[in-house]
Amino acid sequence: MIVSCPTCKKAVKWSTQQRWRPFCSERCHMIDFGKWADEEHRIPGSPQIPAEEETDVNDR
Repeated sequence: MIVSCPTCKKAVKWSTQQRWRPFCSERCHMIDFGKWADEEHRIPGSPQIPAEEETDVNDR
């Protein structure tokens, strides 16, 4: 099966030999990871933890 890399749209063979599938490379994988880390990608919905119960790391 051939899929498109979610980052650069390059054709990628979907197989166990393709280490970074569905991405074509580690570079494209890391670009996508960075977008999740920067919250550019999000899963829609409301937070599970009410805002008043969240703790800030800096408050410790």
